[in-house]
This record gives sequence, C-alpha cells and structure tokens, in this order.
Amino acid sequence: MKKIAAVTLSAVMVLGTFALTSCGSDKSSSSGDDAMSQLSNEGTLVVGLDDTFAPMGFRDENGDLVGFDIDLANAVGEKLGVDVEFQPIDWDAKDLELSSGNIDCIWNGMSVTPEREEAYSLSNKYLNNNIILMTLSDSDVDVTSADQLADLNIGTQVDSAALEMLEGNEAYDTFSENITTYDSYDTAILDLQAGRVDVIAIDQVLGEYKNNNMDGALKVCEYSLGEDAYAIGFRKDDTALRDAVNDAIKELIDDGTAEEISNEWFGTNIVIFEEV
Repeated sequence: MKKIAAVTLSAVMVLGTFALTSCGSDKSSSSGDDAMSQLSNEGTLVVGLDDTFAPMGFRDENGDLVGFDIDLANAVGEKLGVDVEFQPIDWDAKDLELSSGNIDCIWNGMSVTPEREEAYSLSNKYLNNNIILMTLSDSDVDVTSADQLADLNIGTQVDSAALEMLEGNEAYDTFSENITTYDSYDTAILDLQAGRVDVIAIDQVLGEYKNNNMDGALKVCEYSLGEDAYAIGFRKDDTALRDAVNDAIKELIDDGTAEEISNEWFGTNIVIFEEV
C-alpha cells in the first residue's frame, strides 16, 4: 500500500488552530478543542478496539494487529501527521475506556445505533455492513422469517449491534429467552459448532470472513436482521478531533487509498462516507 508522505493542508489548519496543552492533561474532561490540542502535542491517536473482530482488527498468525480498520486508521494517522496506537479493550467496557481517557476513540467495526448516536460523537459512516444470521452449512436450519427464531437457540456477542437488532425485532418477545451472549464471536461460533446454539447473529463482514477461513463450514440464512453501517466513536466534546478524522477519511476516499484498502480486505469497494 502506498505511503502518504505529507501532512495535508486541511489537517495542518485544524491542528494549528488550537493551543497546545500539557501531556498530563485529563482527556476525559477535555473540551473538543483541548482534546485536539493534546493530540497535536502528544503526537499519538489512541484507538480502542476488540482485537478478535476480523477482518476489521484482529491478530494474525504472528500475533500482529491487522485488518481493514488497522490499515485505514494508520492511513488517517499519516494524513494527520500523528502516530496511531492500538489499545485492545474489553468491548463491553468500551464506554468506560473512552470516558476515562484511556483511549481517544472506539474504532473497530462499530455499528451506528440510536444508543451510540446518543452516547458518542460519531464520525461519518465509513463502511457498509448487514447483520445476518448464520448456521452450520450441513444444518437443516434455514431461517426465512423472524417467527422461526422462537424455536431456535441464538448466539451473539455482548453489547453488539446484532444484539440490539435482535432486541429491536418485532418478534423479540417470542425469542428473547433463547439468546445467549458471548464475550467474542469466536466463542459464539465454537458453541454453534458444538450444537449449543442453532444460529448466530453476526456482522456480515465478520461472518463471511470467518466462513472463508473455515472452508465454508457456515451458511447464511435467508432472513437477515437489517442493514448496518460502521462509524468511529469519540467523546461527546471531542468534535474537533472527530472532524479532523472525518476530513482525513474523505481525503483517503478522494485519492483512492480507501478503495485500495477495501479491495485488499473485501475484494470490492464497500467504503461509504455518509453523515450519521
């Protein structure tokens, strides 16, 4: 992937308009301007992520962090002239990690939901996705309507967009007691293979990636839970930082870099740039 050699004019203008703060300032209590100034001063953007969420951000066979979001975040860092530090977190504790200042943003295939729009200052939507149901390829199960879920055991990840879509489904009351949540989708898939759940509710980009690496052991059910899109979550006050990242992503889309990254990980361009 080509490297971006220079800090863009727009990033320089954004960074240059704010006075620098000390490295010891408290990110959790900073205003948006202060947070942007601190980023300029420290030269590091700390990204919180679930490091098991392939192909967005995960560990390869050597234990290195790789993925679409890893490549995109590093490219944004080059545009902004800052280093990017990736901080693995417990996904269920992401709100605390962000509010306490341990990370600057949540960037790891995070779906846009009404609750997250309320909780965070979200970037533009940058990637298309769907929430799907998957089962074993040799299973007789094939969900064609929500009504069938009442007779099935369902697995999904805790605090995920898939769980929120299940909870928001019109038939939720009929299958609510059948849902098991897991710390990671890897564990949910293991339970699917062991027969402890019949289907899993999962992000399409993750499910299809996992299936490709499982030699087609899974299949996608006909019924899906709905369309989805990913965004980056910042603290409510960190609008200047959010806007700078948005500007950098737009530049990466315009110069073709984002498309190159998408093609590398998905074989097609599913990058978008839409306001939340």
